[in-house]
Amino acid sequence: MMHKKLTAIGPAALLVTAALTLGVRAADDKAATSAPKPALTVNVTQPQSASLPVRITANGNIAAWQEASVGTEANGLRLAEVRVNVGDVVKRGQVLATFAPDTLNADVAQNRAAVAEAEATLAEAAANAQRARGLQATGALSEAAINQYLTAERTAKARLDAQRAMAQMQQLRLKQTQVLAPDFGVISARSATVGAVLPAGQELFRMIRQGRLEWRGEVAANDLGMLKPGMVAMVTAGSGPAIKGTVRMVAPTVDPQTRNGLVYVDLPNVTGAAAGAARAGMFARGEFEVGSGSGLTLPQSAVLLRDGFSYVLRVGADSKLTQVKVGVGRRVGDRIEITSGLDASARVVASGGGFLGDGDTVRVVAEGAPAKPAVVVK
Repeated sequence: MMHKKLTAIGPAALLVTAALTLGVRAADDKAATSAPKPALTVNVTQPQSASLPVRITANGNIAAWQEASVGTEANGLRLAEVRVNVGDVVKRGQVLATFAPDTLNADVAQNRAAVAEAEATLAEAAANAQRARGLQATGALSEAAINQYLTAERTAKARLDAQRAMAQMQQLRLKQTQVLAPDFGVISARSATVGAVLPAGQELFRMIRQGRLEWRGEVAANDLGMLKPGMVAMVTAGSGPAIKGTVRMVAPTVDPQTRNGLVYVDLPNVTGAAAGAARAGMFARGEFEVGSGSGLTLPQSAVLLRDGFSYVLRVGADSKLTQVKVGVGRRVGDRIEITSGLDASARVVASGGGFLGDGDTVRVVAEGAPAKPAVVVK
């Protein structure tokens, strides 16, 4: 009888046991599914305190240190030859252009003849005056006649001096047929045209004296007091490399409209290596290093630029990421200053943040381990 009861209960007990087993397995599968899996393996870093340079930034234009206008002094002469063009490097006294000297050569010859005539007249007048002086004591000549001979001598001498002065002027005009460079420099503009008949004072060339350029940076009035002559400025024009310049002068006045003052920075000669990077008239930006200060820094690879703002991915105690907006400042080498949004104890993703997002779970590599590219963990 007992054996029959056990046989009847057996199938029911087996069904209950199977149901319990299936329920436990389902719960385990659900728990395994709901548990977050690490998406990536990352290195972490923390902000480090570092000494950073204090810089003043400014914008401005590059201009010639001084420009020289080279013109003609001769009047009404025909321009016969132009020997230089824009961009040529010239030396002091170099011939830049020449005028046709035919008319002046004729004038010089005429004045030479006039001088010879005046010299002959003076010789005759001097001889007559000498004889008159010899006869003055004898009374052979009247006082009026003697004075007439002496006056003729002085008049002839004055005429000779006038003719010699005229000859010198013609020689000077003849020299002016050659247009000479007033200084060493670079030709920046040319208006001379062969064959043109030009009046005196007409500009033929414009040149950058001594090949010197300067950057005129506009600096806020509050920062002008920190700048002194002799300080170094790094000037960047366009997409070219930074050019090392030296502050020559800080303007004594401030523009009342913009509240900015000009700082004049000497740049290397345009004939040197910087000729292709800096040119007169270019817009440039520059930085003045005026001191140093401490600040928290992170590797630039840890800072992400999204939607125009800077972010870092902070790693929590549960290995989950939180996207944090931070303020950035100075950059030194491969590190960037963090001005706000993060403290020194924070742990952030050192690199590979572009593959991660807010709320992701990561597997953290021990701090101090060399950085590795982020890899997917399956």
